[in-house]
Amino acid sequence: MKTSMLSGKTALVTGSTSGIGLGLARALAEQGANIVFNGFGDAQQIEKLHTDVAQEFDVQTAYHNADMSKPAEIAAMMQFAQDKFGGVDILVNNAGIQFVANVEDFPPEKWDAILAINLSSAFHTSRLALLGMKQKNWGRIINLASVHGLVGSEQKSAYVAAKHGLVGLTKVTALETAHTGITCNAICPGWVLTPLVQKQVDDRAARDKVSNEEAKKALLVEKQPSGEFVTPEELGALAVFFCSPAGNQVRGVAWNVDGGWAAQ
Repeated sequence: MKTSMLSGKTALVTGSTSGIGLGLARALAEQGANIVFNGFGDAQQIEKLHTDVAQEFDVQTAYHNADMSKPAEIAAMMQFAQDKFGGVDILVNNAGIQFVANVEDFPPEKWDAILAINLSSAFHTSRLALLGMKQKNWGRIINLASVHGLVGSEQKSAYVAAKHGLVGLTKVTALETAHTGITCNAICPGWVLTPLVQKQVDDRAARDKVSNEEAKKALLVEKQPSGEFVTPEELGALAVFFCSPAGNQVRGVAWNVDGGWAAQ
């Protein structure tokens, strides 16, 4: 059921055409926020997705296809949000990619792409959103980091470096806005069954010649003590909390939602 806590606010969620980003966008729309979607995919499916969200929650939605590795396209997307809705009140930096290899085997172009999309894009969106937020003296920046922003894992050097960097960017942004009505926080999920993680499950099932369900259990038992995947809906509920009055003094946190992963 839609409520109106965020009525009149606009949320821009990067990488929101599937997975975690879509879950976050839906949670914010349910609270009455207008949504700017961003991400890749089939144009007709994306059109249906954002119009369905608009109808379901009685909000306005729009879509921009900015490539989050390209600063000029990011700037165009932020201007689009300004022209369409008068700016961005809630910025959710969720877009991300992954590649796995040992450091000595890691292709430099993959390193550059992961750093650009997983870290630099959040800098570019934040710097462009902050001026408008400061004029209104209200804003929320929510960076989707990862438990890998807190701990490391083998073969994920670029991803871990980018997510640690995103946690650092979160802290600095929070300090610079500490005397304003703007907050900046990071959400650090463990395993979420996104298309990105499903691919890892599929690869593991093929490699180990086991069923998909067995591969899921094996993936979880290695890192996530709860033995359960985090859901996009759970992450969406945390994002809503950050946007609520109860989150006014939650500033610069890296809040892990990881089934106990980082507690070990």
